[in-house]
Amino acid sequence: MLRDPSTKYRPFPPIQIADRTWPSKTITRAPRWLSTDLRDGNQALIDPMDAEKKTRFFDLLVKVGLKEIEVGFPSAGATEFDFISGLIKQNRIPEDVKIQVLTQSRRDLIETSFRSLEGAHSAIVHLYNAVSPAWRRIVFGMSREEVKAIAIEGAKVLRDEAAKQPNVDWHFEYSPETFSTAEVDFSIEVCAAVMDVLRPTAEHPLILNLPATVECATPNVYADQIEYFGRHIPNREAVVISLHTHNDRGTGVAAAELGLMAGADRVEGCLLGNGERTGNCDLVTVALNMYTQGVDPQLDLSDIDAIVKTVEYATNIPVHPRTPYAGDLVFTAFSGSHQDAIKKGFAAQEARNDDLWEVPYLPIDPADLGRSYEAVIRVNSQSGKGGVAWVIEQDKGLKLPKRLQSDFSRHVQALADETSRELNAADIWGAFERAYLPGESDRFVLRDYDETGSAGDRLFVGRIAIDGEERSLSGRGNGLISGVIAALADSTGPSLDVIDYAEHAIGHGAGAQAAAYLECRTADGRTVWGVGIDTDIATASVRAVLSAANRS
Repeated sequence: MLRDPSTKYRPFPPIQIADRTWPSKTITRAPRWLSTDLRDGNQALIDPMDAEKKTRFFDLLVKVGLKEIEVGFPSAGATEFDFISGLIKQNRIPEDVKIQVLTQSRRDLIETSFRSLEGAHSAIVHLYNAVSPAWRRIVFGMSREEVKAIAIEGAKVLRDEAAKQPNVDWHFEYSPETFSTAEVDFSIEVCAAVMDVLRPTAEHPLILNLPATVECATPNVYADQIEYFGRHIPNREAVVISLHTHNDRGTGVAAAELGLMAGADRVEGCLLGNGERTGNCDLVTVALNMYTQGVDPQLDLSDIDAIVKTVEYATNIPVHPRTPYAGDLVFTAFSGSHQDAIKKGFAAQEARNDDLWEVPYLPIDPADLGRSYEAVIRVNSQSGKGGVAWVIEQDKGLKLPKRLQSDFSRHVQALADETSRELNAADIWGAFERAYLPGESDRFVLRDYDETGSAGDRLFVGRIAIDGEERSLSGRGNGLISGVIAALADSTGPSLDVIDYAEHAIGHGAGAQAAAYLECRTADGRTVWGVGIDTDIATASVRAVLSAANRS
């Protein structure tokens, strides 16, 4: 890399707008959406989609709710042409969906594009030619007037070809390709010349697509370009300003959002951001960003995993686990402090009296996208007590007291360090059983018991296996727990002093169980925990005492 990159690269010149308005705007409604997955996204693949994959992808786009879908580049070859015409012949296109095709501004290519759309009920033909200085000088060797003439001639062919098929509801789109690196005034001049040919009206507007064909400036510059264009294009009410951002600088989504704030009406892009080089605008991200601000994106993304599965199948490109909203790990916390905040957020959410979503680290409710809460917190060596407690609660329904969470987290941390991997729910439950739940190998094992007496004076009589030998024990106390502790103390068991006790039901109905948690102090000042689980809460309490005795 150069120590002085200014010797090789030039900063992008800003757009001079003294009274720009977009910085104070917010996005308050969904734009018109266009999916370019089957064209721009398909061109970006090492192995382009075959007809089966494209058909499956098209059906997904319809299911998601896209009303404008660019289905291909019919003049590119027979595969593209046949797919597009096949959609029409097979009646796969819903009446409320417009398909769109792309064509360069050449007569033969435009004519082929129109032939592919024969029989369609509604279609958009998208015409483009590059207009920026680098393309004029390096690629084409043309003047401004020559470049503008290409656009004008293409518009005339659009007009004439559409007249040959009057039964189709035709719509037109024009793109001054490389708009992001062109002089804005020249882009306006070329678009105005196209409008003079096609004569759009407010009732039947022309789509003017302003692509960041190569993203080469910060997104605020693109927003300035959009606002300037919108102010100066003639007959603005007869124009739909469409955005087509790429992600070369990693800000394709931001550029689209700021472009909408700057007055654009439509967004083009791909589900999950596939596209050439670093990709197109990610429609899922833009839509769900709106959703988290209380704006209905008018797209159905409620089964995000099904969307990911289809996109991965069709493109043969895995979706990164950190992809916004759609990645496998975007709602998952491993860090202890994050887990604790999320756990507390869910608890507060459950206690709220309204539906307003407010959970730390989760800008959207995973359930709105068809995701469960089970994977929100996962445990490894970076996790804390809150994460461990969350997994236990989600998997087994146990709501561990806070100090027990701390005690148990030591066991889990040791296991995580030992295994050097993520711990699943079975790992964590196994560690919990070993740490707290009585087993046949423990010193004290309950066989049976009975309790008699009045309030404040209870007698516990039980059969308990001590070191494998079954014995009859009895003890008196002001309650069942103190009676069990007294019985153990009279039989060479440990001396326990109860610090805290908690209990709760696990589940609902006749088959529900109960959990009891007992925090005790031993004679030598140590703190031990006991846990008991049983269908009967009293028996769960007895088991908790024996658990604490075994831990002592």
